[in-house]
Amino acid sequence: MTDQQHGDELVVADPIPTPALVAPAPTRLAELTTMWLSRQRSAHTRTAYRRDLWQWGDWCAATGRNPLTARPADLDAWIVEQRATGARGKPAAESTIARRLSAIASWYDYLVVNTAADPEPLIRHNPAQAAARPRVDPDDSSTVGLARTEADRLLAQARADSRTNHALILLLLVAGLRVGSAIDARIEDVGADRGHRVLNLTVKGGRRRRVPLPPVLAHAIDEMLAERGAPAEGPLFVTPSGLPIYELYVHRLIRRLARGAGLASASALSPHSLRHTAITEILDATGGDLRRAQDFAGHADPRTTRRYDRRRDQLDNHGAYLLAGRFGDTEPG
Repeated sequence: MTDQQHGDELVVADPIPTPALVAPAPTRLAELTTMWLSRQRSAHTRTAYRRDLWQWGDWCAATGRNPLTARPADLDAWIVEQRATGARGKPAAESTIARRLSAIASWYDYLVVNTAADPEPLIRHNPAQAAARPRVDPDDSSTVGLARTEADRLLAQARADSRTNHALILLLLVAGLRVGSAIDARIEDVGADRGHRVLNLTVKGGRRRRVPLPPVLAHAIDEMLAERGAPAEGPLFVTPSGLPIYELYVHRLIRRLARGAGLASASALSPHSLRHTAITEILDATGGDLRRAQDFAGHADPRTTRRYDRRRDQLDNHGAYLLAGRFGDTEPG
């Protein structure tokens, strides 16, 4: 894989990630890996799975392991290293490790099922199934959210930066979208329905969802497109050089804007931080109406929405604020 860096833009040459193998047939492995990725309905899921598999293959190559002869202990060693250094020298969250392991287990399952009847199966068992899967607290989230004033400052910084960045950040905050949906949005997806401006999106699971565009958001998108010459089709959001945006670009953009806005949490923010902020704002505005927040977020399981409510309660109503009134005025003797 080769990268070319241009400011916030990172252009990635991204072939199908086939781990380097001596034997057996790498062509068969590549074909099955391609099919395994293609069967994922969401383009965002395909991208995430490709990245996770690539990281596993790179780690195996760096440590002299063959992915097709790997043992559960090898997966355990990979987990341990992720906790220590992650993929970019920073410890990975348990939820991230669990997601990566789930993707690798899915890949191995696909290879086992599709080559079991071959004279020489690529692999006979799934080593990821017996690996020590991280335990993830269903009520906890490592995502850093923004306070209302912080979100306002980020949005003001985006507005000063460019019309495109303003429209993108506003869409993520107002619609609470997953970054993959914003990346996949196209100009021809913007339409109208019963007097509403709408955006027809592909969401998690490959489903289509219609999101209303309130006037302030519709106006921001119209201004952005007018600046680009009012194109009739193509990606809704593009980089300054005209390329379609991608997840790493949005990630870096948010952190750059946050630094410009002087946010203390800038280095910890991600695209999901804006979705986290939007869902929490809905809960606050509706008095904790979980059903409405669930519909807004597009969560299939209400327990997922409940995580945002519990996280909000844990911070806003934490007992430490009560005790600060008891002990905070005590001067050292």
